[in-house]
Amino acid sequence: MENEKPAVSTPSKGFEDFYAIIPAGGTGSRLWPLSRGARPKFLYDLMGSGRTLIQSTFDRLARLAGSDRIVVSTGWRHVAAVEAQLPELKESNVFAEPVPRDSTAAIALATAILARRHGEKIVVGSFAADHVIRGKEAFAEAVRQAVAAARAGYVTTIGIAASRPSTAFGYIHQGRSLAGEIPEAPSARLVERFVEKPDSATAQAYLSTGEYRWNAGMFVMRADVLLEHLREYKPDMYDAISHIADAYMAVDSDADSDEAASEAEIAAAKRTAIETGNGDNGEDGDHADVIGAIGGDDDNDDDSGGAADVDGGNDADAGNEAAIDNEAIDEAMATYWPGIEKIAFDYAVAEPLSVAGGVAMVPGDFGWDDIGDFNSVAALLPSTGTRNIKILGDGDKVVSLDSAGDVVMPLTERTIALLGVNDMVIADTPDALLVAPRARSQEVKDLVAYLERVGCDDIL
Repeated sequence: MENEKPAVSTPSKGFEDFYAIIPAGGTGSRLWPLSRGARPKFLYDLMGSGRTLIQSTFDRLARLAGSDRIVVSTGWRHVAAVEAQLPELKESNVFAEPVPRDSTAAIALATAILARRHGEKIVVGSFAADHVIRGKEAFAEAVRQAVAAARAGYVTTIGIAASRPSTAFGYIHQGRSLAGEIPEAPSARLVERFVEKPDSATAQAYLSTGEYRWNAGMFVMRADVLLEHLREYKPDMYDAISHIADAYMAVDSDADSDEAASEAEIAAAKRTAIETGNGDNGEDGDHADVIGAIGGDDDNDDDSGGAADVDGGNDADAGNEAAIDNEAIDEAMATYWPGIEKIAFDYAVAEPLSVAGGVAMVPGDFGWDDIGDFNSVAALLPSTGTRNIKILGDGDKVVSLDSAGDVVMPLTERTIALLGVNDMVIADTPDALLVAPRARSQEVKDLVAYLERVGCDDIL
């Protein structure tokens, strides 16, 4: 069944100063050959819900922030697909990156632009485009408390309850309660440290203490707090981001001026039409004159009057100005973006700040998965038959005998026949076929790197 699409354009109570950032980057190489550079996993409906991953992310954030307060940072090659999947998203709220520079640059640029548009005291939250979340109310409550902690000056993350000793995720070591300091966030705790993906024994030890949660990469903070820490920890990146954000703001200012000028011209045209139309024509004549003064009706051609010619000239000028504006952003991106350090937000800001006691954590007691590999996909799909075979695609294309525990993706017209095949991944696409043990799902990323080294770029 297709999920309900959001019709919310205003923020919910408690989120009046909250703006959501969706970083939509990466190629999802562990899900190759489904997810590729030209069409990453966030553009797919991997759960059969009727909404793609990025659409589902937009839906849940729109319920909190309102659809007008969501921005997306994505690669330039994905802009058209993102806009097609999210028609509610304002064009000015899509920030295109010419080359990938990881999450710090994406979050920082979006924050810098939002701060210039709406004030530095706003709260921004970053939520990846390709995560699956179950439990809308629990998610909303976690974000609400994270916003409260952010208002108090903390960079705040949402820690996911670790249900198993996973080696696929980083962990957050939680410290003392912050409930006394932040009454609006009774579950918030100080972060002692972030730790990398552990080995199996270490992950089991973390789980047994009850003090560790999975790091889902969700961060909520005041814009001024983030930008100040970025200036402290990554001054070169801060300077580059500031230049690019200033270019965006110059475009915003020009657009606002053009809109105000257009409204003033229309108002003046109406006044002129009314003043000159007060004769024998009466009210109907006045209305016709107003229509004509604004630009004429559909039957008028180029020689129907000066007003139509002037409007045409204004349209041409507006088009030229838009082209110049885009060139200004492109020039700033070309000048500053390629030199920005490629580094994840955890490493650039969250980890060093946690050592200084500046990071809070709110527990997220909702279902979560980052769909990081084929095992993640399998965990979220229903089983086919009694032998735990998971199928993403047309189940009629899969026939199995004495096989169990497989993950099968039939994405061509071919039938996939399994005989004595257990715990394997079979992903069949028109130009590439992957066959691998499920136990090595995390290593598909290494296979993609190998394919790139041997010159198979055309299928990546």
